Amino acid sequence: MKVFRGLPNAASRAPCALTIGNFDGVHRGHQALLARVREAATTLNVEAAVMTFEPHPREFFALLAGDIAKAPARIANLRDKLQALSNAGIDRVIVEHFNAHFASMSPQDFVEKVLVQGLHVKWLMVGEDFCFGAKRAGNVAMLMEAGKKYGFHVEAMPTITNGGTRISSSAVRSALANSNFALAEQLLGHPYAISGHVIHGKKLGRTIGFPTLNLRIAHRRPALSGIFVVQVRGLADRPLPGVASLGVRPTVEDSGRVLLETYVFDYAQPCYGKVVHIEFLKKLRDEEKYVDLPTLTAAIENDAQQARAFFKEREMQAVSATDRI
Repeated sequence: MKVFRGLPNAASRAPCALTIGNFDGVHRGHQALLARVREAATTLNVEAAVMTFEPHPREFFALLAGDIAKAPARIANLRDKLQALSNAGIDRVIVEHFNAHFASMSPQDFVEKVLVQGLHVKWLMVGEDFCFGAKRAGNVAMLMEAGKKYGFHVEAMPTITNGGTRISSSAVRSALANSNFALAEQLLGHPYAISGHVIHGKKLGRTIGFPTLNLRIAHRRPALSGIFVVQVRGLADRPLPGVASLGVRPTVEDSGRVLLETYVFDYAQPCYGKVVHIEFLKKLRDEEKYVDLPTLTAAIENDAQQARAFFKEREMQAVSATDRI
């Protein structure tokens, strides 16, 4: 899959079947849309393409207003989004930098300069409520009229539901905020996880008996925070059990930087630079600020004991289920 930061240059442009959106989480609704794009691209013998945005447009406007709390919590990092799009059979992704210039583009300019000249769109699918251009002045009806003029076909994707409830990024965020990982999995079509390269940290954990592997979280408002039971993929031929903290580490620093720190049980191999996949299973508690390191260490010990108990109980349930077969 080819990834472009902004519109491709003239030599890299190619006719495509396109869809446009933030695709945060690439949930089952997104997956149905992407499957239709892939099908259309194959029929027309063109590339399947996605245009997405960094930052999220609502995040851009929230920062402009000086209130990051108005930005939506982020379900997925860019790495995980791109991997999900690749898994869906997409050939090219345009990651458009959402800035003041892009936000001020008129619907007509968006159609002419982006869709027609920049991307050579031959077929386009968007959601039923899709809006575009400055002040969201453009809509699906306008796109369909533009398609007749410029020679591209437009389809609107109907809403996909889960038990009568609309599948959306907002629904996934709500499920994660409530630590309802079973519902999040239903909406996403897979367990919720975050992946990334293991980076060097301050190595404080190893001094208190809990060495952690660290993943940097680029966005400021992840969809969940706190202490979690997790399993880690990418270090062995099976998932490894552990406990993780996702947050700003208030006891040991005040930078506001978000970090995902995972203590993998009974694992002592070097893993810097490796790509790991942290799968969230259960929330234990919220992040807290402790008065000193001994108090923090005691809290981590308690978290680890709870997580080990979770895995032991799950193993016993699996054995019991096997016995009944």
